[in-house]
Amino acid sequence: MNHPQQQGTAAAPATSARITTLDDLREHLQWAIELEHATLPPYLCALYSLDPERNPEAVDVVASVFAEEMLHLALAANLLNAVGGRPRLDTPRMLPPHPRRLPHGDHSLELSLLPFGAEALDMFLRIEQPAPPGAPAEGDGYETIGQFYDAIEQGLRQLCNRLGEREVFCGDRARQVNAGHFRHTAGRLIAVDDLASALAALEEIVEQGEGTARGEVWDGDRDVFHTDRAEVAHFYRFQELRVGRRYRRGDTPQSGPTGEAIPVDLAGVRPMRRNPRLAHHAPGSAIRTAQEEFNHTYCAVLHLLEQAFNGSPKLLAVATGTMYALKAQAQALMQMPDEEGTTAGPTFEYVPPELRRWSIGDRQRIIVLPNGPYVVYGGVPLRRKHKIVSADNNALTWKTGDTLATEDTYALCRCGHSSSKPFCDGTHALIGFDGTETADVRPYEELQHVHDGVGISAQRVGELCIHAAFCITRTKPIAEMLADTDDSDVRSDIMGRIDHCPSGSYSYALQRGGDSIEPDLPQAISVLEEENRLASALWVTGAVPVLRADGRTLQIRNRMTLCRCGHSSSKPLCDGTHRKIGFHEETPADGGDRRPNNDEG
Repeated sequence: MNHPQQQGTAAAPATSARITTLDDLREHLQWAIELEHATLPPYLCALYSLDPERNPEAVDVVASVFAEEMLHLALAANLLNAVGGRPRLDTPRMLPPHPRRLPHGDHSLELSLLPFGAEALDMFLRIEQPAPPGAPAEGDGYETIGQFYDAIEQGLRQLCNRLGEREVFCGDRARQVNAGHFRHTAGRLIAVDDLASALAALEEIVEQGEGTARGEVWDGDRDVFHTDRAEVAHFYRFQELRVGRRYRRGDTPQSGPTGEAIPVDLAGVRPMRRNPRLAHHAPGSAIRTAQEEFNHTYCAVLHLLEQAFNGSPKLLAVATGTMYALKAQAQALMQMPDEEGTTAGPTFEYVPPELRRWSIGDRQRIIVLPNGPYVVYGGVPLRRKHKIVSADNNALTWKTGDTLATEDTYALCRCGHSSSKPFCDGTHALIGFDGTETADVRPYEELQHVHDGVGISAQRVGELCIHAAFCITRTKPIAEMLADTDDSDVRSDIMGRIDHCPSGSYSYALQRGGDSIEPDLPQAISVLEEENRLASALWVTGAVPVLRADGRTLQIRNRMTLCRCGHSSSKPLCDGTHRKIGFHEETPADGGDRRPNNDEG
């Protein structure tokens, strides 16, 4: 931000802008998070209302602004974390009813959920309006976003002068998100740990919105969709759409855009109902049900963002990937006729955690995201195991390898295409992964077939089998070995083989109808590797609950196996398809030694 206040000592802020303590600073940075988020629902409604075939340029403009607002949200979170704060996104404050005001901003500015058009463009231009020359810093009731960030800059400088940078920048550096976690914008995602990086983050936010030096239309970046040309700031991108022309070199804020024409076809816009609400439709109606589904997904995004900014930065890619589901849900709503020639639209209403398909908390559990990854809560240990086989590939045992470093909440790839397996990197959204769950949800007891022997009763559920082959010896499968169980060695061999069955497809009791005898397995997830480095399932042990995307809990068992190749016909469970397709994990996610240790699994 190359404006006069950065030269020498900053001017004294107005009363409304005064930030005199670290708590004041943290409060204002939380407001910054709320401010950046507040722009997202209006931008998304306009974006999803556009027919991309008839309005490709407008789609590019609104999508680029949305992506950069997401970047600004992450930068604001980095700033708050850097000064010892705790970003909050999964809260009703984020989603008050529309129309609403910009948080702590000018009360004359209302944000509405509208389809793309003149009214939406007027609102966007008001949001992104540059501060006039010499405008005072305003920490509350600000007229422009730039004036609000000026107040934060002044507060930062004064606190650093008075307390010292080390005292101000007291946050945990591990909570910073960086460019490796966010890849969807031409802007810079700056990790903040001192005054210089904090000022750079503030500069990135303001210049992308208002332009460099507060007098230029350019934001200093390359166009994210057209890398051969420079990008203009948000305000001027919306001016281009209003005027129907692109800015070119030599143009100024006063001249307006004089370059090539930008066609905008207002007939290619879905006529979404203005500021839709759940209350407009009866419970159980098609529109309301679809709106509720959208709200569940959007609140999942807020939850994942909060987790990402509070110690699990790798979840940022998962959160942004989950946003792709919003697009399909919103566009489906905009195909549903509503009143007076309009279509339905998303309502962006907050869903309390207790009403969600999966509750929030730190207890150990695994959540299957719709068409997305497995999100693991509660610090469940993650390790590698590989199968030990004989010279003729007879399965013998599992050997435990390295424990993988994780955050308390982490996400594991379900589509099979992540470049950082076993962890999710958001690729599922880019490839349109279909993770529809098809596993039989009937109780284990209804599916099992019982085979009795002497002193043992074996139970098998074929639907759970992943073909790890512990149930097959060189000569006989377990079903045939049961005939010889009057021999205690044979009986012992069967018990050991069943104990090594990762999916629990086989289990046993000492007599028909007796209690199943299970191996003592820890609460953990094991990334399995079979012979020839074949990448196998995720082995969940110790009765860690697994919740389907529809909120139903899979029957809690001591052991189960989850698909990670993306091709199982029994998702989310593994069905052994990884063997048919020759699934391999090309690069270990930890980059470390893959040799096992001497502890048997």
